[in-house]
Amino acid sequence: MATGKKLVIVESPTKMKSIQGYLGDGYVVKSSVGHIRDLASKKDIPADKKAAYGKYSIDIDNDFDPLYVPSDRGKKTVTELKQALKGVDELLLATDEDREGEAIAWHLLEALKPKVPVKRMVFHEITKDAIQAAVGNTRELDTALVDAQETRRILDRLYGWDVSPVLWRKIGSGSEGQALSAGRVQSAATRLVVDRERERMAFVSAGYWDIETHAVKDAASFTARLARLDGAGLARGTDFDDKGQLKKAVVVLDEETARTLAAAIEAVATASVIALEAKPGTRSPKPPFTTSTLQQEAGRKLSMSAKHAMSVAQSLYEQGYITYMRTDSVALSAQAIRAAREQAVALYGDKAVPANPRAYKGKSKNAQEAHEAIRPSGEEFRTPSQVSGSLNRDELRLYEMIWMRTIASQMSDAKYETTTVTLEVAAAERRAEFTASGTVYTFKGFLEAYEEGRDEKRSDADKADDQALPSMAVGDTLRLRDVEPKGHSTSPKPRYTEASLVKALEEKGIGRPSTFASIIDVILNRGYVTKRGQALVPSWLAFSVVRLLEEHFADLVDYDFTAALEDDLDAIARGEQERSAWLRDFYFGSDAHAGLRNIVDNLGDIDARELNATRITDSATLRFGKYGPYLDIVDPANPDAEPRRVNIPDDLAPDELTAEKTQELIDAPVAGDRVLGENPENGKLIVVKDGRYGPYVQEVEATEAEEVDEATGEVRQAPEAVEAPKKRGAKKDAAPKPRTASLFKSMSVDTIDLDTALQLLSLPRTLGADPESGEEITAQNGRYGPYLKKGTDSRSLDTEQQLFDITLAEALERYAQPKYGARRASSALKEFDADPVSGKPIRVRDGRFGPYVTDGETNVTIPRGQSVDDITFERAVEMIAEKRAKGPAPKRATTRKPAARKPAAKKK
Repeated sequence: MATGKKLVIVESPTKMKSIQGYLGDGYVVKSSVGHIRDLASKKDIPADKKAAYGKYSIDIDNDFDPLYVPSDRGKKTVTELKQALKGVDELLLATDEDREGEAIAWHLLEALKPKVPVKRMVFHEITKDAIQAAVGNTRELDTALVDAQETRRILDRLYGWDVSPVLWRKIGSGSEGQALSAGRVQSAATRLVVDRERERMAFVSAGYWDIETHAVKDAASFTARLARLDGAGLARGTDFDDKGQLKKAVVVLDEETARTLAAAIEAVATASVIALEAKPGTRSPKPPFTTSTLQQEAGRKLSMSAKHAMSVAQSLYEQGYITYMRTDSVALSAQAIRAAREQAVALYGDKAVPANPRAYKGKSKNAQEAHEAIRPSGEEFRTPSQVSGSLNRDELRLYEMIWMRTIASQMSDAKYETTTVTLEVAAAERRAEFTASGTVYTFKGFLEAYEEGRDEKRSDADKADDQALPSMAVGDTLRLRDVEPKGHSTSPKPRYTEASLVKALEEKGIGRPSTFASIIDVILNRGYVTKRGQALVPSWLAFSVVRLLEEHFADLVDYDFTAALEDDLDAIARGEQERSAWLRDFYFGSDAHAGLRNIVDNLGDIDARELNATRITDSATLRFGKYGPYLDIVDPANPDAEPRRVNIPDDLAPDELTAEKTQELIDAPVAGDRVLGENPENGKLIVVKDGRYGPYVQEVEATEAEEVDEATGEVRQAPEAVEAPKKRGAKKDAAPKPRTASLFKSMSVDTIDLDTALQLLSLPRTLGADPESGEEITAQNGRYGPYLKKGTDSRSLDTEQQLFDITLAEALERYAQPKYGARRASSALKEFDADPVSGKPIRVRDGRFGPYVTDGETNVTIPRGQSVDDITFERAVEMIAEKRAKGPAPKRATTRKPAARKPAAKKK
């Protein structure tokens, strides 16, 4: 029955309300909530398809045919969308206009099998005009884009499922329970960070001196630096290479010469102007934001991670404030150029814009990307003050940056004049020349609105000198004061930040800008990289992973090869290459490369011990083990003896593990192994130790710790306490385990005393019996914190100190409250409106593994790099939707070993 209505399917629930309002009653708008299908996991492959699809969920012998299955959430979504289809005459697929969005539209067609006409509806901003224009300008599904996205997904599955098991076998399961994985793009990104750390480790610092002074002309002064001595140039940081060697012939001042010369110059105290040069210059504005440049600037200026920046941008787009945020294009539409120019004139005057509009052209040739840069939406841009009441803090900051950058991109060039002065001083029979530069802007142009941020520089020499110089003429005599010799040392390249890593990935052509945020998120979550402030520091785990890949999968982590794969995917997206033929070459090999299958089948022997070892000094080798990195120390006097192990501090970066630091760790006393005193009840010694799982106290027999350093309290095991090695097969005596107790989080191994230690060893503490049931109530410290226990019923305590302080009456009062009642409900760190899918309120809670987002049905841990303050309602909805799309985590299959049969009794 014809109704005249049309069904519009978008990706995000957030878009639904706005688009429904713009289209009116003739349309029904529904959401797919992202992906509805993905490649099957091994447990989801039907029995009759195991032979063909069993290894990857891909039939590699049949044109790499993928086996897709709907997620649990996807099944529910498909059912709802099929129901909605029954009452409409046309289907409009309005997913995002990129490869992923095109693939989602294709999956919807495959799952829904609609019997009504289907059209593809695309738009770059969610405004009334844009949505209504999109309805009138539909197109067909772009199968080339779908092929490119399918190829990427299949490629990543083949790569990950073939290479990751090698990491598991040869390196381990990762640190802190994190599973290792090898991803096509994440491996190259990890290698970039590791390569930068290797450069820092190999870097040799060079020292040099110069002299600075303040030159005074009338009442004005400026800073000048010694540039030449007797006509020869003076060394700067940029004159040295990373090995500490000079790259050209310059004078290197040592400290003694610099101080002697400075004293002589200060005695003269005057200088003559021998050269004065003024050069005009112009600066042009940067183009409006692409996905990549937005992530970089959000990191530099707003300290946002790439993932968080994209989440905030997604929210702004879905609310209709900016255009589509996944784009390589720097072009602006005619209406956007007009809006930017008009607003620039209104804010900064007629001279703020050039006579002709600026047109920007990017280098991207990809058919998949949106056709416009990221900019404020609409024909007239809303100012930040106009939208401030509708946006949260991060949304407003990001919107303001996009707004300013868009306006500045259409403004006039900035004009400036740089003046350089050379001063000459004759002192100690030497001719010293000082130089100073100053830049004055004669017309600020676009700088009135916006100036792009900068990445960290290596030295002061890289930084611009924008001091103002007074009016001078050649021959003028200037006074000198505060003549100061200064020592410098060269610095290694700075570590990558998220912003500079995004820039490097884009420059090398690794990945797509729309994937940079997820790439960085993966290498952080896998433990390959940690953040120190804004800097990305690789772990020793990453060194082992990269070494394995370089030695056995060299092509797969080669930067040029990885970039070439991206070019090939772009060619598939443009319809210039055929998907299955390309996959066949990648997997089985061609004249250009060996092929993934051949590489994996011919790996040969991999020495896991050697792979996880890095020689630091002749006697110290860093190794990466099950519980993280440590040093193996060989005694030169007894090289055949078992090496001594030395733990490496968690906060020590790889480039900081120098030979000197290694010796410091070797010589350091074992932290925490000291005697606190004697237990008066049994005469045993109480010792505090720093163990693998944290600090703890232990009760030991006096003979086990006879030698104690009186100065430090360090325990030295007595010779008779060392157990002689037993023969293999000898039965061990079951000795009672010594009593131990972990220190509270508020305690330190350096300050804990005997009384506190005895209190800890007295736990669990019996408070008394429940008068109703007669069951004993105890206060205990467990893996997840302090709690009360009565039979099988437990209640969490608020602080560890309550283990010692809580009374029986207070405990009974806690047990009288509902276990999951109001007390627990009010513990949310944040509360939001109901989730659009489940209809239940969304809360941010603090769990045993850190804060997480939940709607009561789906729990999502807040990832590293984000805090509770970063979570908005829109971000929470997105996180829950992504988790639903993945479906529940697969349960581990547990197999119980059959009981061993007893041998039949022998007949006499």
